[in-house]
Amino acid sequence: MFRPALWLSTTALALPAAAFAQSTTAQGTATTTDGYHSEAPPEIIITAPYQRNQADILSGTSVLSGENLTRELRPTIGETLARQPGVSATSFGPNASRPVLRGLQGERVRVLTDGIGSFDVSNTSVDHAVAINPLTADRIEVLRGPSALLFGSSAIGGVVNVIDSRIPRRVPDEPIHVDAIATYGSAANERNASAAVDVPVTDKVVFHLDGTYGKTDDLRTGGYLLSRPLRAQAAASDEAEVRELADLRGRLPNSQSRMWEVAGGAAIVTDTGNLGFSVSHLDNRYGVPERFDVAEHDHDHEGEEGGEEEGHGHEQVTLHVRQTRADMRAEVNTGDGFIEKLRVRGGIADYRHDEIEDTGEIGTSFYNRGLEARVEAVQAARGAWRGAFGGQMYIRDLNIIGEEKFIPKSETQQFGLFTLQSFDLGGFRAEAGGRYEYSIARAAADIDLGNDNIRRRFNSFSGSLGASVGLADNVRFGLNASHTERAPSAEELFANGPHAGTQAFEIGNPGFAKEISDGLEATLKGSGDGYSFGLSAYHNWFRNFIYENPTGEEEDHLPVFQYSQADARLWGFEAEASARVATFGETAINLDGLADYTRATIVDRGPAPRIPPLRVLGGVEAQGRLVQVRGEVEHVTAQDRVAELETVTPAYTMVNASVSLRPFGRDSKTTLMVSANNIFDVEARRHASFLKDFAPLAGRDIRVTARLAL
Repeated sequence: MFRPALWLSTTALALPAAAFAQSTTAQGTATTTDGYHSEAPPEIIITAPYQRNQADILSGTSVLSGENLTRELRPTIGETLARQPGVSATSFGPNASRPVLRGLQGERVRVLTDGIGSFDVSNTSVDHAVAINPLTADRIEVLRGPSALLFGSSAIGGVVNVIDSRIPRRVPDEPIHVDAIATYGSAANERNASAAVDVPVTDKVVFHLDGTYGKTDDLRTGGYLLSRPLRAQAAASDEAEVRELADLRGRLPNSQSRMWEVAGGAAIVTDTGNLGFSVSHLDNRYGVPERFDVAEHDHDHEGEEGGEEEGHGHEQVTLHVRQTRADMRAEVNTGDGFIEKLRVRGGIADYRHDEIEDTGEIGTSFYNRGLEARVEAVQAARGAWRGAFGGQMYIRDLNIIGEEKFIPKSETQQFGLFTLQSFDLGGFRAEAGGRYEYSIARAAADIDLGNDNIRRRFNSFSGSLGASVGLADNVRFGLNASHTERAPSAEELFANGPHAGTQAFEIGNPGFAKEISDGLEATLKGSGDGYSFGLSAYHNWFRNFIYENPTGEEEDHLPVFQYSQADARLWGFEAEASARVATFGETAINLDGLADYTRATIVDRGPAPRIPPLRVLGGVEAQGRLVQVRGEVEHVTAQDRVAELETVTPAYTMVNASVSLRPFGRDSKTTLMVSANNIFDVEARRHASFLKDFAPLAGRDIRVTARLAL
């Protein structure tokens, strides 16, 4: 199925190129020739068919760009975003960390690069890294709520979009444009460097080349490796080897990494549109931190099939990820008719990772081939009315080979139609969106997993309707209602085997119905001279919510978790504010803060698993023409509202500080930054992490980052 679909999609993606070639002499306005040193303002959201101000979006949004992105940049996308409102991270060690949005993770969060999926298997298991390199990001946008449904019904939790310049949007105004960044982090002896070069061949054609190399040693954590209950259990053991585990602290064994990536692209950019392509290859090899077994060992069973020597003991596993992907983007300004712009975006990738045991043998291999394409038609503004509509196609072939195969060979196909319409009457604004998605999930017969050929089809309908009113100058209150339907993933339908990443024997249910959510979200946003604030409060009512239910049984020496469906409730809030409190010459003193909280309950069972607790963060920043100094305190409360088999996660408080210098002035993107994170070396654990009881977060980390733009 994949090859015919690939041929058809390639043909479809070629059509805009012909249209582009025919329309370059049409009348239009220049949109992307303003030079490389300009940057979209952080209050503008570009992850949408048309740009919108954050204040106009009826849901929580975040933008990380400029110096803020430089300060927060980490090797993984999850850790890079972890201090944004409403965002936590899976934190499966320092090398595999995926964003958690409003308590939801995995299949319910889409991680994109320039609007197209990452084509990896990070949604399949928490020990699988996202195949997106944050070091190449120009900006990262996070959308939560109904706006995320433009990118698929599986984005019920939200969307993270990493925007880069691999397919150039502009022609440089200099003979050669260079962007480079290099970072050293002390906690893991982290050495990262990335550079991108854009060369204009003509006044309309530009070539792009970028490369990244990164390497880390084992991560130095704050405090003990094992959580307090596990230390107590280990200390009480009759085995000396187990008792020694109670004193482990500092370096996290088998958490080292080595990554490199190269990419090239080219684009034609004119006053009436653009057309570009890129090809990239990623190679990422990283260790998976081990889970220390503090239970009494039955040595008579070691070495038996499924026992300690079969991959569930103390072996140190290394993952070797390789991905080659190709992308294209085209945009045509069609004139003054009903359709103002036509945009096409597509990508295809071949992904593989091997799970290598400490003997050097490959235990399990994951093969994933993905294809995604979307077409967006942007309507010309008609008075107060503007909008967009389009279609999307996504195909994934997943095949797992090896001893820890827990899903049969499967194929997922999704075909969607969507629209977003908005009406701006000044004091009153309204917005409506809708999406229809047809999904097919297939599993091949597999003797080892005991399943026959299975095929499921789903028709999903999602929509939202909202409005906002102006309460005062630059202050708006909004209310949005949404209905979302999500088809179950292949993992939720077909899993039936040992899953090393979650240390569970997972059993899916091929008879699952669609997961349905009805939600309400209220927003209050405002900004003015020297201040801004935003508050979002949300409540979602789920039917057929899919979760993992412990059965109390064991299989292959692992606890059995059965995927189940039930009603669920999820509610919470996000708040952030910033204010200029003083000015001394050219230096402004700003105070800022954020808070977020999510509470999720599975009806008749209790708390949903791995939900982050209340978090508050406050900072003070001195912003001068050349120098910027910041200090901040982050406090995460204890999470004692836990699901079955979960453990309580204690509270922690981190103190961070940074100094950045712009030697060529405020308008320059060249920056030198020194930051100190977790200054007091506290022991911190994220409740959303499967590995939290074995792998705390980084200890004191002194980071030096140099960013150059010429």
